[in-house]
Amino acid sequence: MTTLIKADICIIGGGSGGLSVAAGASQMGAKTVLVEGGKMGGDCLNYGCIPSKALIAAAKKAAALKGAEIFGVTGPDPEVDFSKVMDHVADVIASIAPHDSVERFEGLGVQVLQGYGRFVGPNEIEVGDNRVKARRFVVSTGSTATAPPIEGLEKAGYLTNETIFENRVKPDHLIIIGGGPIGLEMAQAHVRLGSKVTVLEAFKAFGRDDPDLSSVVLSHLKKDGIDIREGVNIVKISKGSDGAYKILLGEGEAQETLSGSHLLVAAGRKANVENLNLEAAGIDYSPRGIDVDARLRSTNKKVFAIGDVAGGYQFTHIAGYHAGIVIRNALFRLPAKVDYSAVPWVTYTDPELANVGLSEAEARKQHGDRIKVLEFPFADIDRARAERKTSGLIKAITTDKGKILGAGIAGAHAGELIHPWGVAITAKLKIGTMASYIAPYPTLGEVSKRAAGSYYTPSLFSEKTRKIVKFLSLFG
Repeated sequence: MTTLIKADICIIGGGSGGLSVAAGASQMGAKTVLVEGGKMGGDCLNYGCIPSKALIAAAKKAAALKGAEIFGVTGPDPEVDFSKVMDHVADVIASIAPHDSVERFEGLGVQVLQGYGRFVGPNEIEVGDNRVKARRFVVSTGSTATAPPIEGLEKAGYLTNETIFENRVKPDHLIIIGGGPIGLEMAQAHVRLGSKVTVLEAFKAFGRDDPDLSSVVLSHLKKDGIDIREGVNIVKISKGSDGAYKILLGEGEAQETLSGSHLLVAAGRKANVENLNLEAAGIDYSPRGIDVDARLRSTNKKVFAIGDVAGGYQFTHIAGYHAGIVIRNALFRLPAKVDYSAVPWVTYTDPELANVGLSEAEARKQHGDRIKVLEFPFADIDRARAERKTSGLIKAITTDKGKILGAGIAGAHAGELIHPWGVAITAKLKIGTMASYIAPYPTLGEVSKRAAGSYYTPSLFSEKTRKIVKFLSLFG
């Protein structure tokens, strides 16, 4: 027997964005239904941000012990119990899970249906034996890892971000297909925990990042012992009776076979739109995701899409940002629109790579030569010298009038250091504000002030300034 449930708002997908909408809507008095067929917390909690950062933290501990000689601290190399490392990862997930649990959200007044939802009309979905009719719907089903069309890959099997954190055996040789943020984060974590690691990238590692910044990080990854191969052609993959992977690379006489114990594919993601029966609701979509306007409305204006499934930036913080836009539109009927001018993203390698706003290439595309590129090295920051973290660079991009367009940082704690640049872009501040505040000494954050101050260097130390100073000195 089918049960009909009526709601003000129904969210399909209990990931970061969906949970934010559900919590906000329910606490504001809306009758709220949340539908989730998998694990509450979605990809970020269970397979992405949280487990990866927990693994990276363990790897940093091992690296810190190995590299302490430069500070005059010596001792035996650390012994890595890989199974216990993965227990740490699981424990971190478990400590956060109650915040995203069914019980918590039911306590907030949300009706949670555990099952997969599919549209049966423009304002109705079915979930098992239940039908939900709502004034507004929010699709927040996220994305899934995809694999390139390589001969033998599917038959051989492979790890993705959804399965690698279940592995309790330290890889002897981990081969990673994909030289983007996920692949390189996992590469460094595993090599620091004692695995041999090879990264295979069809194009260029960190291909979407500023090359001046990415080169800083790549040099460190290679020093850690990661074999990063760019422009690679993978011909075929097979798996032997001993469980080892055989990967045929190259063409003609240049072919070689690479062997490894484990294989991770980190070469792209696709939106989770299958099985939603979006056609029944009049919703247009593609493999990239659901087509949305600036208010995150689909072609069915009663249905919103947020996060990865909206086809844009695939970051947890964007899903959370989208949630706020949807709350204003769906509950308060305010025409709130997305503004992506200050979107930050961070790759959590060591050193980190952080960006916000426009890169130099993007700024030149939009503004031509009417921009200024401000750079400053970590090597000239005293705190970086004290901590032996001098390999780093900041690049800030402004218009020729001083409006801040973007910033990128490669270096220690770059993910933390990028924050004020995001504030500056959001508040439409000019570079003078970043140059004139008082920075505590000695801190890594001085790098931002020093970079901003370099905007004025050409004019401050020009011949014209020298003449003005000399003229004024005549008057006592």
